[in-house]
Amino acid sequence: MLQIAYALLVVALPAAPLYEAELVFPGEPKHNHSPGIVETADGDLLVCWFHGVGEKTDDSLVIRGARKKRGADQWSAPFLMADNQNLPDQNCVLFIDPRGKLWLFWISSLDNTSDTYLLKYRTSSDYAGDGPPKWDWQDVLHCRPVNLQQRYPESAEQAREEFAEEIKTNERLRTRLEYGVTASKDKLARRLGWMTRTHPIMLSDTRMMVPLYSDIFNCSLAAFTDDWGKTWEFSEPILPLNVQPSFVRKQNGDIVAMMRDKSPRRRIPRSVSHDGGQTWTQTQGMEIPNPDSSVECIVLKSGNWLLVCNDTTGGDRGGRTQMTAYLSDDEGKTWKWHRSLEKHDASTAAAYPSVIESRDGSILCAYTHSPSPNETIKVVRFNEDWVRAGDAAE
Repeated sequence: MLQIAYALLVVALPAAPLYEAELVFPGEPKHNHSPGIVETADGDLLVCWFHGVGEKTDDSLVIRGARKKRGADQWSAPFLMADNQNLPDQNCVLFIDPRGKLWLFWISSLDNTSDTYLLKYRTSSDYAGDGPPKWDWQDVLHCRPVNLQQRYPESAEQAREEFAEEIKTNERLRTRLEYGVTASKDKLARRLGWMTRTHPIMLSDTRMMVPLYSDIFNCSLAAFTDDWGKTWEFSEPILPLNVQPSFVRKQNGDIVAMMRDKSPRRRIPRSVSHDGGQTWTQTQGMEIPNPDSSVECIVLKSGNWLLVCNDTTGGDRGGRTQMTAYLSDDEGKTWKWHRSLEKHDASTAAAYPSVIESRDGSILCAYTHSPSPNETIKVVRFNEDWVRAGDAAE
């Protein structure tokens, strides 16, 4: 009886706070940006990122990757994951589907502009060995947004009214809204320029939902496939003024999108779909600040939600000197706990989190780490108890 009681006591004890951090490779004066991370069935980690000397104007950009074997104490040397030669390759995302197939999504700009991004994807069934995965199939994800032509001009007008005073002094936003209205009337313009940034989610054993966004229209949408990428369908746009959506599904089936704010509001935009991601409510600002930077939210096995974001309204290094993990136990109604992953002066920035839950229940977050003038990819491992023991009172 004593042994049984002791066993029950051990099970009931809360986990100790856990936090570990490491660099995938030493910082270097190159652009190493916007990572994606997955954990394989064997417990290995794979990360990807784009590497070069700039962004869409740099034709030398490639997608790199690295691997950390289960139990290893360091990451492998970086290797090439994708290179559409003489085109800038960016915004890579990794995902492992329920069959165990590895996916890589990324973009290449055909004319070094935001409106000529072409969205690519490839898959692999052989990615457990050293070096890069052995790719067995790839294709272009041809985007066909639903009702963008009808909805965007009205949304742009609403944004002009809501942010009238700010738009008077914000030429970039004013010009982007005007250009978006013109582009929404052109079929090719509506279909190019869409990008990935955060992990897909599975709505069923076979239905994949991929988050997409456009810098031309400053809006987001979802792509869906029920046949592992052979055919695709698309949602209506999420409007207005948001990019880089992260999708989470509530227990009642509603899907919540949290995004990077492109409005003067400087709060994480939030939208809800009640029909499986086909249509969306108009975005509303959450209580959490957002300095025009990327976020990712996931549903943990515990049922709690974990959100990682930059949570300032701007300032040094674009407000990206502070990155925070938030924890909610009520599906995002409130965020009762938070803890800083990074908190620096202007010398160091951290941004573009890619978040997963490991099989052991810990949380893994890969992100761009920029101790000026260098840049690298950082991976941290922590757990819910570490967040709960954090600086929520600050």
